[in-house]
Amino acid sequence: MRAARLLQILLILQNRGRQTSVQLADELEVATRTILRDVDAMTEAGLPIIVHQGNGGGIELGFNYRTRLTGLAQDEAAALGLILTADTPMVSALGLENAAKRAQAKLIESLPDKTRQTVKTVTEQFTLNRETVVDDPRVRAMSLAVRAGTLVRLRFATPEELPIHPIELMLDDTDWSVRDDVTQSLIPLADWGRLNISSIPFRKKAPG
Repeated sequence: MRAARLLQILLILQNRGRQTSVQLADELEVATRTILRDVDAMTEAGLPIIVHQGNGGGIELGFNYRTRLTGLAQDEAAALGLILTADTPMVSALGLENAAKRAQAKLIESLPDKTRQTVKTVTEQFTLNRETVVDDPRVRAMSLAVRAGTLVRLRFATPEELPIHPIELMLDDTDWSVRDDVTQSLIPLADWGRLNISSIPFRKKAPG
């Protein structure tokens, strides 16, 4: 467990820059004294850890030390995000859910800033809870609208036409659904009808 935490500290420092012991302790859900002991251990292991004392101080990596997973295109990063968040029955069956979450966090932290942000954005936009995939061309069209943040008209050109601001596409044990940012309601695939995907982006509603 400690080795896993040391790696997580390393990844956080290299991607976010200087952190206080309190910030690291909150992130890793341990005591600040545990973080300080970990930092001592990392220094003894030869890692270039620098500790700044006093106001504005903190812990950072020196000598531009980096260890990263690079070379992912944006669509590859998006696919990786979906892979990381997809339900895997084998993981659950073996009781490795917590280990999988730790591995996911470390992998995301090891990515370059832009790639890491793409992965995190995709994990917020798409929720996958089963292995079965509904083969419907509207799902791919809706996924593009979610990623681009553009207006969609459901049941297009009918008296029941409904404009929505799609922010999340979810696959559960029943079917695909899309979440509308305005109403926060989930609209199942069966209610979509014919789609019209706008090229005009919308501004996502602020939390709260």
